[in-house]
Amino acid sequence: MKKSLDFKLQRIRNYNFTPKDFIIADAKDADMGGGIPAPGNKRNKNGLILNQYKNLKDYLDLMESMTKSKLVDIMLMSASNAELLFKKGIFKNSPVTPAVRMNDTSDIWGIRHGNYKKEMATPFRTANLKNVKKYSNLGLFSITFSKSLNHDLEMLNSYRDFRQEAEKNNFNYFLEVFNPQTKTGLNQSQLGEYVNDCILKTLAGQLKSERPLFLKIAYNGPKAMEELASYDPKNLIVGILGGGKGTTRDCFELISKSCKYGAKVALFGRKINLAEDQKLIVKTMRDVVNGMTSNEGVKFYHDQLKKKKIKPDRSLDKDLMITEKVLKL
Repeated sequence: MKKSLDFKLQRIRNYNFTPKDFIIADAKDADMGGGIPAPGNKRNKNGLILNQYKNLKDYLDLMESMTKSKLVDIMLMSASNAELLFKKGIFKNSPVTPAVRMNDTSDIWGIRHGNYKKEMATPFRTANLKNVKKYSNLGLFSITFSKSLNHDLEMLNSYRDFRQEAEKNNFNYFLEVFNPQTKTGLNQSQLGEYVNDCILKTLAGQLKSERPLFLKIAYNGPKAMEELASYDPKNLIVGILGGGKGTTRDCFELISKSCKYGAKVALFGRKINLAEDQKLIVKTMRDVVNGMTSNEGVKFYHDQLKKKKIKPDRSLDKDLMITEKVLKL
């Protein structure tokens, strides 16, 4: 079956993009950075959060269910989970593209009692490309610029090595660029400019055969998003990462503003995985891309939860609040 991702990327590159071509990925690769808590807390049938984490079967069941819903275009997983679901055959007759996180840099290490996020990001890779290619021909590679010459060189050298390996094996990938996790002395506007320049500098030396299919970056405000998305819209497709869970309004506001200022892809992890109803929040995300306001989206989402007799994590008033500062710009 033709994958929706291929069709949508072709339309974007041909300047035929419409809201129905917006690409959504369910980023269920949290186990690459965390441990037992990575899949999130279990919920009871009424949606109440339990003091117990989902196990691997729960996590895999959610991936399978979302894939079968056809609401997303990409299912991003760890290599181990991709192998399990591929062998089960869930992607065989599905428009959803399986993807694998190809590296696990230290800035995604969310280990309990760990202290890694206080240090500059350091490159590291567990996944073996040749093995992953047996189950998926799309990977995510992440890099982080830290305004440190030695750290940034180490990160770029790691990315170069991966690119060479990917090109040799005819392996497709998309590039995730995180914001620095340590203090840089930059304000929000300067941070967006810094990350944009780092991205363009990095891509400038790459031939078409080496380049990522699209980007996955943090939303650094309207100016930064529009600046990057309009630079080379045919060859540089910009996608956004979701960040923390936030409120439901944060989720819909992020996708609304990003789409408005040029993003064509949303790759959300916690904003989907920690929602009361994962398929419902993705469906509403698509409604927002198609013109529903973020405010209307929250009200619709709560109304649907009520009809399903699922108790929301927050009251409607609290869930209508925008709590992420960058979304207020």
